[in-house]
Amino acid sequence: MNSLCIQKSAPAYYAVSYTNRAKIGLFASVLFCGLPVSLHAQSAGDVLAGPDSTPSLLASDDQEKDDVLDVDLQKTWSDRKATIKEKTGLDFGFDYNALGYTASASLGEDSAGGGAFRLFGSWELAGRGSANSGSLVFKFENRHKFGDVPVTGFGAELGYAGLVSSVFSDQGWRTTHLYWEQNFAQGRGVAYVGWLDVTDYVDVYALASPWSGFSNLAFQTGSGTIGGLPDGSLGVAAGYFLNENVYVSAGIADANADASDPLAGWDTLFGEGETFKSVEIGWTTGQKARFVNNAHLTFWQIDERKKAGTPKGHGVAFSVSQIVGDHWFPFLRGGWSEGGGSLYEAALSAGFGYTQDPSRNILGVGVNWSRPNEDTFGSGLDDQITVEVFQKWQLTEGIELTPSFQIIHNPAFNPTEDTIALLGLRARIAF
Repeated sequence: MNSLCIQKSAPAYYAVSYTNRAKIGLFASVLFCGLPVSLHAQSAGDVLAGPDSTPSLLASDDQEKDDVLDVDLQKTWSDRKATIKEKTGLDFGFDYNALGYTASASLGEDSAGGGAFRLFGSWELAGRGSANSGSLVFKFENRHKFGDVPVTGFGAELGYAGLVSSVFSDQGWRTTHLYWEQNFAQGRGVAYVGWLDVTDYVDVYALASPWSGFSNLAFQTGSGTIGGLPDGSLGVAAGYFLNENVYVSAGIADANADASDPLAGWDTLFGEGETFKSVEIGWTTGQKARFVNNAHLTFWQIDERKKAGTPKGHGVAFSVSQIVGDHWFPFLRGGWSEGGGSLYEAALSAGFGYTQDPSRNILGVGVNWSRPNEDTFGSGLDDQITVEVFQKWQLTEGIELTPSFQIIHNPAFNPTEDTIALLGLRARIAF
């Protein structure tokens, strides 16, 4: 899904009262960006990376949590990593994630599960400690299923035109990130070159991470209306703040990427030349509040992929979100597409996040309406309604537990069921 959560003195941001700045900083930093709570800390900026990108993931894991059990079994290891980072510029981490679902009804299997081991890091090799630093960013994963069906394939078992999870597959070893990140203009801009995950910078908002936020793709990038969404994809991207409130970003990446075979990207990108392109323009109350107080439009286009058999396509997505009353985070998101192999030709999602203490627990509630893409699935399918509710608990400094509930109304390919309910449980252990 890293941050337009840049730590700098932005006049428009600091024009609000100190109390409100502190509340926004706490909510944005601890809950979504993982950056230090101090509003006056100076650090290199990354104006593209979303909450699930490697830099944000590292920052979030480094943030001290107010965990439920008040247990920190990792302090020695965390201190050792901090020493390595201070001496060498290398910041890294490991985690293991697992997700399982069981359904009230199905055309096939009524349960699915999967896991993912991840090694991720950022090695600051140029201009260490400066606003214009350069880093090598990496994330290697092993995604595997439990049982017969990976979670990414569970929607098909239910007759659902959608993904109840977008990441828990059985792909095996893969390279999700391997790119050079270069900050410029004193932290107001950043550029990436290498193997990218486009969901790190396309249509990002605070609850978009499939690892820590909503699981269903309907509440993530493009609300299911963006075709392709390659990851482990050879490409380039850049983002820049035009002033303290308005930013632009753009990227181009190989549309035929295979994260399990990253070197093949040289052949597919330069041989076939079929790409995914995006441009986004957005507004925020300040760079530090990039993912919470935000409104943006994302335009995308994808070429025809001859080997995959998907047509060219294009579309637009929008997102509006705002912190309300210190604890509430309502959002409204949606998109429209034509072709491109997207799941939906139109979709609209609304919901909210809620927390009394963002480092301890988060509640997320979302409702989505979607119209399946005729170019992808054929004509004559009913519109679908999807509801997801999750409650994430930070049990210890390194362990998260997230029970969830999904309701799918009018699953497009299930003629026997009007409504299907799913119970889910997600866990993360970070080191």
